[in-house]
Amino acid sequence: MPSESTPASGEQPVASEEAPETDGGHKTELQAHTIRLELVDEPGQLLAALKPIADHGANLLSIFHERGSLTPRGRIPVEVDIECPPDRFEGLLADLRDRGVNVIQADAEEYGDEVTVVLVGHLVDTDLSDTLKKIQDCSGASVADIDLSAPAGAGSSAHSSARLRLRAHAGETARVVETVREVAAEKDIDVIAPLEGSR
Repeated sequence: MPSESTPASGEQPVASEEAPETDGGHKTELQAHTIRLELVDEPGQLLAALKPIADHGANLLSIFHERGSLTPRGRIPVEVDIECPPDRFEGLLADLRDRGVNVIQADAEEYGDEVTVVLVGHLVDTDLSDTLKKIQDCSGASVADIDLSAPAGAGSSAHSSARLRLRAHAGETARVVETVREVAAEKDIDVIAPLEGSR
């Protein structure tokens, strides 16, 4: 009867069925994602937006940088194709937003619904940029488009208005609108009932 071989002193037994796995012993399945960003036209903005991708262990597949065209807010649209582990994608998006990068779209299914609201009040004097940031941070929606009308300018007693088109997670437009109302109430801004629709 043949005897079983035993490892020499100090050696580890070798598993015969499977070879050791890489990546910390975990098999990681990567998922492809497309993210559309809106960047300020300043040096270093693209590099700063790409840093979270590396920080979250994602692979950069392609970048489409529309340098010649601007969004309605006067920013540059950038489309980035990446692949990353599924459990890291939401953290990557949150990191981008924390760094002040406007995510206009993250995959077709990520922001599948749109909702349009109109804000009326002293929008410029109450810091419209801060209002938009609070709406995005608190609601999880993304500002896809804004149309501001402030004919009297800052410091005027006349009200200004802004039409916001927000991209929201499917089925969450009602929650997004409620968040918009809460943020607007803090600054004494009126919200006109939304017009909802799908992209």
